[in-house]
Amino acid sequence: MSTTPGGPEYLDTTGPADAAPDNDNRKRLIALGALGATAVVVAGGAWAATSFFATGSQPAEALPDSTVAYFSIDLDPSGGQKIEAIKTLRKFPGFTDKVDLETDDDLRERLFEEITKSGACEGLDYAEDVKPWLGSRAAFAAVDMGEDEPQVVAVVQVTDGAKAEDGMSTLAETCGGEGDAGTDVGGWVVDGDWMVIGETKEGATKVVEAADGGTLADDSAFGTWTGEAGDDGFMSFYVAKGVTKYAEELGGMGAMMGDMGGMGAGDPMADEQLPEEFQQMLDDFDGAAATVRFDDGAVEVEYAMSNYQKDLTKFSESDEGVSMVGGLPDDTVAAFGLALTDGWGNAMLDYVKSTMPEEADAVDEQLAQLESETGLSIPEDLETLLGDGVTLSLGSGIDPDAIANGGPGEVPVGLKIKGDAGEIQAVLDKIAAQSPPEMAEFMKVTEGDGYAVLALQDDYRGKLESGGDLGDSDDYKKVVESDDAQSVLYVNFDADDDWLVRVTEDMPEVSENLEPLSAFGISSWVDGDVMHGLFKLTTD
Repeated sequence: MSTTPGGPEYLDTTGPADAAPDNDNRKRLIALGALGATAVVVAGGAWAATSFFATGSQPAEALPDSTVAYFSIDLDPSGGQKIEAIKTLRKFPGFTDKVDLETDDDLRERLFEEITKSGACEGLDYAEDVKPWLGSRAAFAAVDMGEDEPQVVAVVQVTDGAKAEDGMSTLAETCGGEGDAGTDVGGWVVDGDWMVIGETKEGATKVVEAADGGTLADDSAFGTWTGEAGDDGFMSFYVAKGVTKYAEELGGMGAMMGDMGGMGAGDPMADEQLPEEFQQMLDDFDGAAATVRFDDGAVEVEYAMSNYQKDLTKFSESDEGVSMVGGLPDDTVAAFGLALTDGWGNAMLDYVKSTMPEEADAVDEQLAQLESETGLSIPEDLETLLGDGVTLSLGSGIDPDAIANGGPGEVPVGLKIKGDAGEIQAVLDKIAAQSPPEMAEFMKVTEGDGYAVLALQDDYRGKLESGGDLGDSDDYKKVVESDDAQSVLYVNFDADDDWLVRVTEDMPEVSENLEPLSAFGISSWVDGDVMHGLFKLTTD
């Protein structure tokens, strides 16, 4: 152990303190950091869902205000959210069979058991080596230290600094091992109630010292974005504007997609600069945050992010589509609604061409050919089809056997459009002329309640024409932020005689674990410089 006058204590590893770890060492560091933080390794997802973000000291207090990405979690929660989490998760047989947590369980110990059951850290004892010093809160963070790559660290709350040093030494000896070059991996600094773990002691030290100049917890942008994401939860995420500094090192759009579609390593686009339009998006990005929490038998994820595409989002700032969803039949199984204001089609087309300026002329040529062959006017006819607002919905009466034997006409699905039925039919006639006869027969619009209606099934068409009061139902109001939403997705799992359970009845284990689900909703809206979203899942 070494110290600096008036500064934190440092726990050295046995090898050269400043040696940069090779790839194998990095892998060992990840394992070591996971055991030290505990929170950053979540067994099967269920474990993390039983914790929550308590009030009090948070890992953000141990990080500098130059932190560009942050994920935190609490592993020893108390209070309402823990109770809600356990009560909610115990409704699912799969959870109780495999986890069976109680509200007074030490989640840190259960996680430790799950992480070490493979035998990789044989001889490590939770009660002796971990519990005496491990606190309840932990985080992963990427910190801008003025270098080509951010410094990645784990932050762990400690209850006893001296015991934490001894405990981490034991963890390193038992689980860390030695790298190919014969050097130990990782380094850590104990500073007050926190331990910062980095790839090297030098890196961890730099992060701790940088926090003396200002912490993430006191950073105004951090406070603003986490505040926009709503009430505290058991997990918290934050991305700062500064994260865009590192986008260039990703090597263009191809590398950003990783290995998907054969791109990524060896991608010929890897050496290209980011497209100008994408770079502008990065320049306009100001930050984002999200919170995960439990509340009254529901789990919800709320996020807020910088409205960095105002030229596009301004066309979606209407609640007409959400209002239309609220007027759907009461027994609606699922629905999606949005509205786009006049001019959105041209704006989208201009955006697409701006992202690939070298191909803009080719795009115009292809559109001209499509218009010539179909008689469509693009994007004008697309705007006509969606009108001033549109809903896509699924009604009750789902019969898998009938659908399998009878085809699309047995599916109670339909569109409801706020627009002129005659103009919409004229566009559909152009499309029908290019479609197979079996599809063309479904492209007939009727008018009901001031809306144009298009449905595959005659009975459901009648329901859409008559409308309803879906927005006043308890299930809907529990999962949809109807006061603010400008687009919404809604699914009622209890509707149509527990339709999801019915269609999975041939798989009893799956069906039993779906039965507790009640409803799901996604609400999104734009408020000036901020885009908001709320995902909410309720249980019976």
